[in-house]
Amino acid sequence: MRNKKLQVWLPLILSVVMVAGMFFGFKLHQQTGSRDGFFKQNRKSALQEALDLIRDRYVDVVKMDSLQNDAMNDVMSHLDPHSVFIPASNLDEMNEDLAGNFEGIGVEFNIFEDTVHVIYVVPNGPGDKAGLKIGDRIIKVDTTSIVSKILPSAEIRRMIRGKGGTKVSLSVARGNEVIVYNIARGRIPLPSLDASYMIEPGMGFIKLNKFSETTYAEFMRAMEELLAKGMNRLILDLRGNGGGFITQAVNIADEFLDGEKLIVYTQGTNIKRQDYKAQKEGIFEKGKLVILVDELTASASEIVAGAIQDWDRGTIVGRRSFGKGLVQEQYQLSDGSAVRLTVARYFTPSNRSIQRPYDQGKKIYMEDLNNRYEHGELLTADSIHFKNDQSFKTSGGRTVYGGGGIMPDLFVPIDTSLFTKSVTRLYLDGRFNNFIYKYYINHPEKFNQFRSPSELAGKYQDMSESWNQLVVYALKDSIYLNRIPESDKKSIQERMKAYMARLKWRMQGYYEVYNQYDPVVIKAREVLSK
Repeated sequence: MRNKKLQVWLPLILSVVMVAGMFFGFKLHQQTGSRDGFFKQNRKSALQEALDLIRDRYVDVVKMDSLQNDAMNDVMSHLDPHSVFIPASNLDEMNEDLAGNFEGIGVEFNIFEDTVHVIYVVPNGPGDKAGLKIGDRIIKVDTTSIVSKILPSAEIRRMIRGKGGTKVSLSVARGNEVIVYNIARGRIPLPSLDASYMIEPGMGFIKLNKFSETTYAEFMRAMEELLAKGMNRLILDLRGNGGGFITQAVNIADEFLDGEKLIVYTQGTNIKRQDYKAQKEGIFEKGKLVILVDELTASASEIVAGAIQDWDRGTIVGRRSFGKGLVQEQYQLSDGSAVRLTVARYFTPSNRSIQRPYDQGKKIYMEDLNNRYEHGELLTADSIHFKNDQSFKTSGGRTVYGGGGIMPDLFVPIDTSLFTKSVTRLYLDGRFNNFIYKYYINHPEKFNQFRSPSELAGKYQDMSESWNQLVVYALKDSIYLNRIPESDKKSIQERMKAYMARLKWRMQGYYEVYNQYDPVVIKAREVLSK
Protein backbone atom coordinates (compact mmCIF):
# COMPACT_ATOMS: atom_id res chain seq x y z
CA MET A 1 0.00 0.00 0.00
CA ARG A 2 2.82 2.41 0.94
CA ASN A 3 4.66 1.57 -2.29
CA LYS A 4 1.54 2.43 -4.34
CA LYS A 5 1.21 5.81 -2.55
CA LEU A 6 4.88 6.50 -3.21
CA GLN A 7 4.40 5.68 -6.90
CA VAL A 8 1.55 8.17 -7.06
CA TRP A 9 3.51 10.98 -5.41
CA LEU A 10 6.91 10.24 -6.96
CA PRO A 11 6.36 12.21 -10.22
CA LEU A 12 5.19 15.25 -8.24
CA ILE A 13 8.20 15.05 -5.88
CA LEU A 14 10.59 14.83 -8.83
CA SER A 15 8.91 17.82 -10.48
CA VAL A 16 9.25 19.90 -7.30
CA VAL A 17 12.92 18.96 -6.99
CA MET A 18 13.59 19.90 -10.63
CA VAL A 19 11.82 23.26 -10.29
CA ALA A 20 13.67 24.01 -7.03
CA GLY A 21 16.96 23.08 -8.66
CA MET A 22 16.25 25.36 -11.61
CA PHE A 23 15.28 28.21 -9.24
CA PHE A 24 18.34 27.96 -7.01
CA GLY A 25 20.58 27.46 -10.03
CA PHE A 26 19.20 30.66 -11.55
CA LYS A 27 19.73 32.58 -8.29
CA LEU A 28 23.32 31.29 -8.04
CA HIS A 29 23.83 32.31 -11.66
CA GLN A 30 22.65 35.83 -10.79
CA GLN A 31 24.83 36.14 -7.68
CA THR A 32 28.01 35.09 -9.48
CA GLY A 33 27.45 37.87 -11.97
CA SER A 34 27.50 35.54 -14.99
CA ARG A 35 25.67 36.71 -18.09
CA ASP A 36 23.67 34.60 -20.50
CA GLY A 37 25.98 35.48 -23.37
CA PHE A 38 29.09 34.11 -21.68
CA PHE A 39 28.24 30.44 -22.10
CA LYS A 40 25.35 30.58 -24.55
CA GLN A 41 25.25 27.37 -26.66
CA ASN A 42 28.66 26.52 -25.13
CA ARG A 43 30.40 27.89 -28.22
CA LYS A 44 34.15 28.54 -28.17
CA SER A 45 35.54 31.98 -28.94
CA ALA A 46 37.68 32.55 -32.02
CA LEU A 47 40.69 32.95 -29.68
CA GLN A 48 40.09 29.56 -28.08
CA GLU A 49 39.55 27.92 -31.47
CA ALA A 50 42.87 29.35 -32.70
CA LEU A 51 44.71 28.09 -29.62
CA ASP A 52 43.15 24.63 -30.08
CA LEU A 53 44.27 24.57 -33.71
CA ILE A 54 47.83 25.53 -32.76
CA ARG A 55 47.95 22.81 -30.11
CA ASP A 56 46.54 20.09 -32.41
CA ARG A 57 47.92 20.99 -35.83
CA TYR A 58 51.01 23.23 -35.56
CA VAL A 59 54.25 21.92 -37.14
CA ASP A 60 56.36 22.27 -33.96
CA VAL A 61 55.81 21.73 -30.24
CA VAL A 62 54.52 24.92 -28.61
CA LYS A 63 54.40 25.82 -24.93
CA MET A 64 50.66 26.38 -24.81
CA ASP A 65 50.64 27.89 -21.30
CA SER A 66 53.05 30.63 -22.36
CA LEU A 67 51.16 31.24 -25.59
CA GLN A 68 47.82 31.48 -23.80
CA ASN A 69 49.27 33.78 -21.10
CA ASP A 70 50.72 36.08 -23.78
CA ALA A 71 47.37 36.19 -25.55
CA MET A 72 45.55 37.03 -22.32
CA ASN A 73 48.05 39.75 -21.44
CA ASP A 74 47.62 41.27 -24.90
CA VAL A 75 43.84 41.33 -24.43
CA MET A 76 44.18 43.02 -21.04
CA SER A 77 46.62 45.60 -22.44
CA HIS A 78 43.77 47.08 -24.47
CA LEU A 79 41.80 47.85 -21.29
CA ASP A 80 42.70 50.21 -18.45
CA PRO A 81 46.16 50.09 -16.77
CA HIS A 82 44.93 48.18 -13.72
CA SER A 83 43.03 45.28 -15.33
CA VAL A 84 45.46 42.33 -15.30
CA PHE A 85 45.67 38.62 -16.06
CA ILE A 86 47.28 36.50 -13.32
CA PRO A 87 48.72 33.10 -14.37
CA ALA A 88 47.91 30.20 -12.07
CA SER A 89 51.58 29.91 -11.05
CA ASN A 90 51.57 33.48 -9.68
CA LEU A 91 48.13 33.59 -8.10
CA ASP A 92 49.03 32.48 -4.56
CA GLU A 93 51.86 34.99 -4.32
CA MET A 94 49.63 37.78 -5.66
CA ASN A 95 46.92 36.98 -3.12
CA GLU A 96 49.02 36.45 0.00
CA ASP A 97 50.03 40.10 0.40
CA LEU A 98 46.39 41.18 0.68
CA ALA A 99 45.52 38.13 2.77
CA GLY A 100 47.91 39.39 5.45
CA ASN A 101 49.86 36.15 5.85
CA PHE A 102 51.85 33.46 4.05
CA GLU A 103 53.21 29.99 4.77
CA GLY A 104 56.92 29.63 5.42
CA ILE A 105 59.52 29.79 8.20
CA GLY A 106 59.40 33.52 8.99
CA VAL A 107 62.73 34.95 7.87
CA GLU A 108 63.61 37.91 5.68
CA PHE A 109 66.80 37.73 3.66
CA ASN A 110 68.99 39.70 1.27
CA ILE A 111 71.61 38.41 -1.13
CA PHE A 112 75.00 40.05 -0.58
CA GLU A 113 77.49 39.17 -3.29
CA ASP A 114 76.63 35.46 -3.77
CA THR A 115 75.32 34.52 -0.31
CA VAL A 116 71.89 34.63 1.32
CA HIS A 117 72.02 36.59 4.60
CA VAL A 118 69.22 36.54 7.18
CA ILE A 119 68.33 40.17 7.98
CA TYR A 120 65.23 39.53 10.09
CA VAL A 121 63.63 36.66 11.99
CA VAL A 122 59.91 36.90 12.83
CA PRO A 123 59.55 36.67 16.65
CA ASN A 124 58.03 33.34 17.72
CA GLY A 125 57.94 32.13 14.12
CA PRO A 126 59.27 28.70 13.06
CA GLY A 127 62.71 30.11 12.20
CA ASP A 128 62.97 31.93 15.52
CA LYS A 129 61.94 28.85 17.50
CA ALA A 130 64.49 26.75 15.61
CA GLY A 131 67.30 29.18 16.52
CA LEU A 132 67.95 31.25 13.38
CA LYS A 133 69.52 34.67 13.99
CA ILE A 134 70.14 37.91 12.11
CA GLY A 135 73.48 37.59 10.33
CA ASP A 136 73.15 33.86 9.60
CA ARG A 137 74.17 32.82 6.08
CA ILE A 138 71.98 30.18 4.42
CA ILE A 139 74.13 28.05 2.11
CA LYS A 140 71.82 25.08 1.41
CA VAL A 141 68.08 24.44 1.21
CA ASP A 142 67.59 20.70 1.72
CA THR A 143 70.37 19.29 -0.51
CA THR A 144 70.55 22.22 -2.96
CA SER A 145 73.31 24.83 -2.65
CA ILE A 146 72.00 28.39 -2.98
CA VAL A 147 75.41 30.10 -2.97
CA SER A 148 75.21 31.64 -6.42
CA LYS A 149 75.55 34.93 -8.27
CA ILE A 150 72.80 34.05 -10.75
CA LEU A 151 70.12 32.26 -8.71
CA PRO A 152 67.10 34.63 -8.53
CA SER A 153 65.90 35.64 -5.06
CA ALA A 154 62.35 34.64 -6.11
CA GLU A 155 63.55 31.07 -6.67
CA ILE A 156 65.30 31.00 -3.29
CA ARG A 157 62.13 32.30 -1.65
CA ARG A 158 60.11 29.55 -3.36
CA MET A 159 62.51 26.89 -2.09
CA ILE A 160 62.36 28.11 1.53
CA ARG A 161 58.61 28.67 1.62
CA GLY A 162 56.06 25.87 1.37
CA LYS A 163 52.87 24.44 2.79
CA GLY A 164 52.37 24.81 6.52
CA GLY A 165 53.38 21.65 8.38
CA THR A 166 55.95 20.55 5.81
CA LYS A 167 59.63 20.57 6.75
CA VAL A 168 62.67 22.19 5.21
CA SER A 169 66.34 21.62 6.03
CA LEU A 170 68.59 24.69 6.07
CA SER A 171 72.38 24.53 6.23
CA VAL A 172 73.43 27.75 7.94
CA ALA A 173 76.91 29.24 8.27
CA ARG A 174 77.41 31.15 11.53
CA GLY A 175 80.94 32.36 12.11
CA ASN A 176 83.18 29.45 11.15
CA GLU A 177 80.69 26.65 11.77
CA VAL A 178 77.83 25.19 9.72
CA ILE A 179 74.62 24.28 11.53
CA VAL A 180 71.76 22.25 10.01
CA TYR A 181 68.24 23.27 11.06
CA ASN A 182 65.19 21.14 10.30
CA ILE A 183 62.25 23.54 10.46
CA ALA A 184 58.52 22.88 10.18
CA ARG A 185 56.88 25.60 8.13
CA GLY A 186 53.93 27.56 9.54
CA ARG A 187 51.64 30.51 8.88
CA ILE A 188 53.51 33.81 9.04
CA PRO A 189 51.72 37.17 9.43
CA LEU A 190 52.37 39.98 6.95
CA PRO A 191 51.55 43.07 9.02
CA SER A 192 50.10 46.09 7.28
CA LEU A 193 50.95 48.34 10.23
CA ASP A 194 54.63 49.34 10.20
CA ALA A 195 54.72 51.57 13.27
CA SER A 196 52.57 52.91 16.08
CA TYR A 197 53.85 55.10 18.93
CA MET A 198 53.49 58.41 20.76
CA ILE A 199 55.62 60.85 18.82
CA GLU A 200 55.22 63.39 21.65
CA PRO A 201 52.83 63.75 24.62
CA GLY A 202 49.26 63.71 23.34
CA MET A 203 50.29 63.06 19.71
CA GLY A 204 50.22 59.60 18.15
CA PHE A 205 51.70 58.27 14.92
CA ILE A 206 50.46 55.29 12.86
CA LYS A 207 52.01 54.07 9.62
CA LEU A 208 50.02 51.71 7.33
CA ASN A 209 51.75 50.12 4.32
CA LYS A 210 48.64 48.56 2.70
CA PHE A 211 44.97 47.70 3.28
CA SER A 212 44.91 43.91 3.67
CA GLU A 213 42.32 41.66 5.34
CA THR A 214 43.91 42.35 8.73
CA THR A 215 44.49 46.12 8.46
CA TYR A 216 41.41 47.37 10.31
CA ALA A 217 42.02 44.99 13.23
CA GLU A 218 45.70 46.07 13.41
CA PHE A 219 44.69 49.73 13.22
CA MET A 220 42.13 49.42 16.01
CA ARG A 221 44.59 47.68 18.35
CA ALA A 222 47.07 50.50 17.77
CA MET A 223 44.42 53.19 18.29
CA GLU A 224 43.26 51.69 21.58
CA GLU A 225 46.86 51.54 22.86
CA LEU A 226 47.55 55.15 21.84
CA LEU A 227 44.29 56.45 23.29
CA ALA A 228 45.13 54.70 26.56
CA LYS A 229 48.36 56.76 26.57
CA GLY A 230 46.45 60.01 26.26
CA MET A 231 46.41 60.60 22.50
CA ASN A 232 44.19 63.46 21.31
CA ARG A 233 46.06 64.23 18.05
CA LEU A 234 46.99 61.72 15.36
CA ILE A 235 49.31 61.55 12.35
CA LEU A 236 48.16 58.77 9.99
CA ASP A 237 50.94 58.07 7.48
CA LEU A 238 49.65 56.66 4.16
CA ARG A 239 52.70 57.52 2.08
CA GLY A 240 53.74 54.68 -0.20
CA ASN A 241 50.50 52.81 0.61
CA GLY A 242 49.27 51.33 -2.67
CA GLY A 243 45.82 50.45 -1.33
CA GLY A 244 43.96 47.16 -1.04
CA PHE A 245 40.46 46.27 0.15
CA ILE A 246 37.86 49.05 0.03
CA THR A 247 36.06 47.63 3.11
CA GLN A 248 39.19 48.08 5.23
CA ALA A 249 39.58 51.71 4.08
CA VAL A 250 35.90 52.44 4.72
CA ASN A 251 36.06 50.95 8.23
CA ILE A 252 39.07 53.09 9.11
CA ALA A 253 37.55 56.28 7.69
CA ASP A 254 34.39 55.49 9.69
CA GLU A 255 36.40 55.78 12.91
CA PHE A 256 37.06 59.47 12.09
CA LEU A 257 33.63 60.53 10.75
CA ASP A 258 30.42 61.00 12.71
CA GLY A 259 26.79 60.43 11.71
CA GLU A 260 26.10 58.66 8.42
CA LYS A 261 28.49 60.66 6.28
CA LEU A 262 29.30 59.34 2.81
CA ILE A 263 32.86 57.98 2.66
CA VAL A 264 33.08 56.91 -0.99
CA TYR A 265 30.86 55.61 -3.74
CA THR A 266 31.55 53.34 -6.70
CA GLN A 267 29.91 53.35 -10.11
CA GLY A 268 30.54 51.82 -13.51
CA THR A 269 28.82 51.28 -16.84
CA ASN A 270 27.65 47.81 -15.77
CA ILE A 271 27.71 48.43 -12.01
CA LYS A 272 25.06 50.53 -10.27
CA ARG A 273 26.14 53.22 -7.84
CA GLN A 274 26.98 51.83 -4.40
CA ASP A 275 27.41 54.18 -1.43
CA TYR A 276 29.69 53.44 1.50
CA LYS A 277 28.74 55.50 4.55
CA ALA A 278 29.82 55.87 8.17
CA GLN A 279 27.71 53.47 10.21
CA LYS A 280 28.96 53.47 13.77
CA GLU A 281 30.32 55.71 16.50
CA GLY A 282 33.98 56.14 15.69
CA ILE A 283 36.87 55.78 18.10
CA PHE A 284 38.41 59.14 17.05
CA GLU A 285 35.66 61.44 15.79
CA LYS A 286 36.81 64.54 17.70
CA GLY A 287 40.61 64.48 17.95
CA LYS A 288 42.86 66.47 15.62
CA LEU A 289 43.93 64.53 12.55
CA VAL A 290 46.63 64.84 9.87
CA ILE A 291 46.98 62.36 6.99
CA LEU A 292 50.29 62.10 5.10
CA VAL A 293 50.22 61.32 1.36
CA ASP A 294 52.69 61.23 -1.51
CA GLU A 295 52.90 60.21 -5.16
CA LEU A 296 52.72 56.50 -4.21
CA THR A 297 49.59 56.85 -2.05
CA ALA A 298 46.93 55.05 -4.09
CA SER A 299 43.47 53.50 -4.26
CA ALA A 300 42.12 52.62 -0.79
CA SER A 301 44.53 55.14 0.76
CA GLU A 302 43.07 57.84 -1.46
CA ILE A 303 39.57 56.87 -0.32
CA VAL A 304 40.51 57.65 3.29
CA ALA A 305 42.36 60.87 2.43
CA GLY A 306 39.59 62.03 0.06
CA ALA A 307 36.81 61.48 2.61
CA ILE A 308 38.71 63.26 5.38
CA GLN A 309 39.45 66.20 3.07
CA ASP A 310 35.93 66.50 1.65
CA TRP A 311 34.36 66.58 5.11
CA ASP A 312 37.04 69.01 6.41
CA ARG A 313 37.72 66.46 9.15
CA GLY A 314 41.50 66.78 9.05
CA THR A 315 44.48 68.17 7.16
CA ILE A 316 46.18 66.38 4.26
CA VAL A 317 49.96 66.98 4.19
CA GLY A 318 52.55 65.94 1.59
CA ARG A 319 52.39 65.69 -2.20
CA ARG A 320 49.68 64.83 -4.72
CA SER A 321 48.64 61.19 -4.49
CA PHE A 322 48.96 58.59 -7.26
CA GLY A 323 45.45 58.86 -8.69
CA LYS A 324 44.19 55.25 -8.83
CA GLY A 325 40.43 55.35 -8.56
CA LEU A 326 39.46 52.17 -10.41
CA VAL A 327 37.74 49.25 -8.68
CA GLN A 328 39.01 45.75 -9.49
CA GLU A 329 37.22 42.47 -8.87
CA GLN A 330 39.06 39.15 -9.16
CA TYR A 331 37.50 36.33 -11.19
CA GLN A 332 38.85 32.79 -11.09
CA LEU A 333 39.30 31.04 -14.46
CA SER A 334 38.92 27.31 -15.07
CA ASP A 335 42.67 26.60 -15.38
CA GLY A 336 43.49 28.12 -11.97
CA SER A 337 44.48 31.52 -13.34
CA ALA A 338 42.52 34.68 -12.61
CA VAL A 339 41.56 38.06 -14.04
CA ARG A 340 41.50 41.23 -11.98
CA LEU A 341 39.02 43.29 -13.95
CA THR A 342 38.16 46.95 -13.45
CA VAL A 343 34.39 47.18 -12.94
CA ALA A 344 33.80 50.67 -11.50
CA ARG A 345 35.35 53.97 -10.40
CA TYR A 346 35.81 55.48 -6.94
CA PHE A 347 34.27 58.88 -6.21
CA THR A 348 34.85 60.96 -3.08
CA PRO A 349 31.92 62.53 -1.14
CA SER A 350 32.26 65.75 -3.20
CA ASN A 351 31.84 63.66 -6.41
CA ARG A 352 35.53 63.80 -7.34
CA SER A 353 36.85 60.93 -9.42
CA ILE A 354 40.14 59.83 -7.88
CA GLN A 355 41.41 58.26 -11.12
CA ARG A 356 43.87 60.23 -13.23
CA PRO A 357 43.52 60.07 -17.04
CA TYR A 358 44.81 57.04 -18.96
CA ASP A 359 43.49 57.92 -22.42
CA GLN A 360 47.00 58.34 -23.85
CA GLY A 361 47.92 54.72 -23.28
CA LYS A 362 49.46 52.58 -20.56
CA LYS A 363 53.06 53.59 -21.29
CA ILE A 364 52.44 57.30 -20.73
CA TYR A 365 50.23 56.48 -17.74
CA MET A 366 52.99 54.47 -16.04
CA GLU A 367 55.55 57.21 -16.73
CA ASP A 368 53.46 59.80 -14.92
CA LEU A 369 55.69 59.92 -11.82
CA ASN A 370 58.75 60.68 -13.94
CA ASN A 371 56.79 63.38 -15.71
CA ARG A 372 55.78 64.91 -12.39
CA TYR A 373 59.45 65.23 -11.43
CA GLU A 374 60.48 66.62 -14.81
CA HIS A 375 57.72 69.24 -14.64
CA GLY A 376 58.77 70.26 -11.13
CA GLU A 377 55.60 68.97 -9.47
CA LEU A 378 57.49 67.16 -6.70
CA LEU A 379 59.32 70.37 -5.81
CA THR A 380 56.68 73.13 -5.99
CA ALA A 381 52.92 73.09 -5.62
CA ASP A 382 52.57 75.77 -8.31
CA SER A 383 53.71 73.23 -10.94
CA ILE A 384 50.68 70.99 -10.35
CA HIS A 385 47.91 71.24 -12.92
CA PHE A 386 44.75 69.14 -12.94
CA LYS A 387 43.17 68.13 -16.23
CA ASN A 388 40.32 70.48 -17.19
CA ASP A 389 40.65 72.20 -13.78
CA GLN A 390 37.82 70.13 -12.29
CA SER A 391 36.97 71.93 -9.05
CA PHE A 392 34.69 70.77 -6.24
CA LYS A 393 33.67 72.05 -2.82
CA THR A 394 34.25 70.47 0.56
CA SER A 395 31.56 70.50 3.25
CA GLY A 396 33.15 73.70 4.60
CA GLY A 397 33.19 75.41 1.21
CA ARG A 398 36.89 74.97 0.39
CA THR A 399 37.83 74.30 -3.25
CA VAL A 400 39.41 70.92 -4.02
CA TYR A 401 40.34 69.40 -7.36
CA GLY A 402 39.55 66.13 -9.12
CA GLY A 403 40.80 64.25 -12.14
CA GLY A 404 44.07 63.00 -10.75
CA GLY A 405 44.60 61.96 -7.14
CA ILE A 406 44.24 63.88 -3.87
CA MET A 407 46.00 67.25 -3.69
CA PRO A 408 47.23 67.91 -0.13
CA ASP A 409 46.11 70.93 1.86
CA LEU A 410 49.74 71.60 2.75
CA PHE A 411 52.45 70.77 0.19
CA VAL A 412 55.90 69.51 1.27
CA PRO A 413 58.49 69.04 -1.52
CA ILE A 414 60.50 65.86 -1.94
CA ASP A 415 63.99 65.69 -0.41
CA THR A 416 66.19 67.20 -3.12
CA SER A 417 69.31 65.40 -1.85
CA LEU A 418 67.91 62.23 -3.43
CA PHE A 419 68.50 63.76 -6.85
CA THR A 420 72.20 64.44 -6.33
CA LYS A 421 73.93 62.10 -8.77
CA SER A 422 76.31 60.53 -6.24
CA VAL A 423 73.57 60.02 -3.66
CA THR A 424 71.21 58.50 -6.24
CA ARG A 425 73.84 55.98 -7.28
CA LEU A 426 74.47 55.10 -3.66
CA TYR A 427 70.86 53.97 -3.19
CA LEU A 428 70.73 51.97 -6.43
CA ASP A 429 71.19 48.18 -6.51
CA GLY A 430 71.11 47.86 -2.72
CA ARG A 431 74.59 49.37 -2.14
CA PHE A 432 73.44 51.44 0.81
CA ASN A 433 71.52 48.52 2.36
CA ASN A 434 74.53 46.26 1.94
CA PHE A 435 76.82 48.66 3.76
CA ILE A 436 74.38 49.25 6.64
CA TYR A 437 73.90 45.50 7.13
CA LYS A 438 77.63 44.75 7.16
CA TYR A 439 78.39 47.63 9.50
CA TYR A 440 75.59 46.58 11.86
CA ILE A 441 76.61 42.92 12.20
CA ASN A 442 80.29 43.85 12.57
CA HIS A 443 79.62 46.29 15.44
CA PRO A 444 77.17 44.49 17.76
CA GLU A 445 78.57 46.18 20.87
CA LYS A 446 77.78 49.62 19.42
CA PHE A 447 74.07 48.84 18.91
CA ASN A 448 73.43 46.51 21.84
CA GLN A 449 73.91 49.45 24.21
CA PHE A 450 70.77 51.18 22.89
CA ARG A 451 67.51 50.04 24.49
CA SER A 452 65.11 51.91 22.21
CA PRO A 453 65.04 53.67 18.82
CA SER A 454 64.78 57.08 20.45
CA GLU A 455 67.86 56.32 22.54
CA LEU A 456 69.78 55.36 19.40
CA ALA A 457 68.68 58.58 17.67
CA GLY A 458 69.66 60.70 20.66
CA LYS A 459 72.93 59.12 21.74
CA TYR A 460 74.39 57.94 18.44
CA GLN A 461 75.82 61.34 17.54
CA ASP A 462 79.44 60.69 16.55
CA MET A 463 79.07 59.07 13.12
CA SER A 464 82.56 59.85 11.87
CA GLU A 465 83.67 56.20 11.91
CA SER A 466 80.64 54.82 10.04
CA TRP A 467 80.67 57.77 7.61
CA ASN A 468 84.35 57.31 6.77
CA GLN A 469 83.77 53.60 6.15
CA LEU A 470 80.79 54.41 3.89
CA VAL A 471 82.94 56.87 1.89
CA VAL A 472 85.58 54.16 1.32
CA TYR A 473 82.89 51.55 0.51
CA ALA A 474 81.21 53.82 -2.07
CA LEU A 475 84.55 54.70 -3.65
CA LYS A 476 84.81 51.09 -4.94
CA ASP A 477 81.96 51.95 -7.32
CA SER A 478 83.41 55.39 -8.16
CA ILE A 479 80.86 57.16 -5.96
CA TYR A 480 82.58 60.22 -4.46
CA LEU A 481 80.72 61.01 -1.23
CA ASN A 482 83.54 63.27 -0.06
CA ARG A 483 82.48 65.76 -2.74
CA ILE A 484 78.78 66.06 -1.93
CA PRO A 485 77.20 69.13 -0.24
CA GLU A 486 77.08 69.16 3.56
CA SER A 487 73.26 69.05 3.45
CA ASP A 488 73.37 65.79 1.46
CA LYS A 489 75.87 64.31 3.92
CA LYS A 490 73.52 65.19 6.78
CA SER A 491 70.59 63.57 4.94
CA ILE A 492 72.54 60.34 4.36
CA GLN A 493 73.65 60.17 8.00
CA GLU A 494 70.05 60.56 9.15
CA ARG A 495 69.07 57.64 6.95
CA MET A 496 72.01 55.61 8.23
CA LYS A 497 70.64 55.92 11.76
CA ALA A 498 67.15 55.00 10.63
CA TYR A 499 68.32 51.95 8.65
CA MET A 500 70.39 50.72 11.57
CA ALA A 501 67.35 51.10 13.83
CA ARG A 502 65.35 49.09 11.29
CA LEU A 503 67.75 46.15 11.58
CA LYS A 504 67.35 46.13 15.35
CA TRP A 505 63.65 47.06 15.75
CA ARG A 506 62.25 46.60 12.22
CA MET A 507 60.03 49.27 10.65
CA GLN A 508 58.91 50.50 14.07
CA GLY A 509 62.51 51.46 14.80
CA TYR A 510 63.01 53.01 11.39
CA TYR A 511 60.06 55.39 11.75
CA GLU A 512 60.77 56.29 15.36
CA VAL A 513 64.24 57.46 14.27
CA TYR A 514 63.62 58.92 10.80
CA ASN A 515 60.46 60.78 11.83
CA GLN A 516 62.72 63.07 13.86
CA TYR A 517 64.22 64.33 10.58
CA ASP A 518 61.41 63.79 8.07
CA PRO A 519 60.21 67.22 6.82
CA VAL A 520 56.69 65.90 6.11
CA VAL A 521 56.30 64.61 9.67
CA ILE A 522 57.78 67.84 11.04
CA LYS A 523 55.16 69.84 9.08
CA ALA A 524 52.40 67.55 10.41
CA ARG A 525 53.56 68.11 13.98
CA GLU A 526 53.46 71.86 13.41
CA VAL A 527 49.86 71.60 12.18
CA LEU A 528 48.75 69.55 15.17
CA SER A 529 50.57 71.79 17.64
CA LYS A 530 48.71 74.94 16.57
